[in-house]
Amino acid sequence: METESTATNRRPLDTRGRAWVKALTARLLRTRITPDQISIIGIGCAALGSLAVLAAPTYPLLYGLAAVGIQLRLLCNMLDGLVAVEGGRKSALGALYNEMPDRLEDSLLLTAFGAAAGLLWLGLLASLLAAVTAYVRALGGTLGFTQDFSGPMAKPHRMAALTLTALLAGLEAHYLGSALALPCGMTLIALGTAWTIVRRTQHLARQLEANA
Repeated sequence: METESTATNRRPLDTRGRAWVKALTARLLRTRITPDQISIIGIGCAALGSLAVLAAPTYPLLYGLAAVGIQLRLLCNMLDGLVAVEGGRKSALGALYNEMPDRLEDSLLLTAFGAAAGLLWLGLLASLLAAVTAYVRALGGTLGFTQDFSGPMAKPHRMAALTLTALLAGLEAHYLGSALALPCGMTLIALGTAWTIVRRTQHLARQLEANA
């Protein structure tokens, strides 16, 4: 759940302004659901996507379900913040629910995709790199700077790449009977996430030097 007090510390998302998102947020605000509960649902969606991709090499149709799980996870990540901020339903534990579910969801999905590719180590590496990108972002915030959400493999970019990887893997398995999309996709995600860490660290270093 998003709890930042200023817009500069919220991830910039054009999707927030779309009519269907506003309508869905309004619908949720007519219920008693809390942002923290939406965050927990997001973990369930990530777990669904993870289980689906683990079984997909045997049942390729499940690659589509894995892609759906990823997108539902992102939807929950957005809606919890909207319900919290626009709906005025922030909780005392909002800071925990803002970060902890995200880290768990990233780890579940990236590790599962690596395992499905037959490269568990790559999934674990991608999970670690994803956590470090979030750490560098949060570190900048604790030092008084605007949090850096830059890519090329910030969370939305990673999940978009992971969704595309799942869809391509499904098409590849159906039409070609091969299995290159998963390892190639995971390799690109890991490399892009590593570069994101470098870029964010460079940005933070320049800010610290400018304030010295």
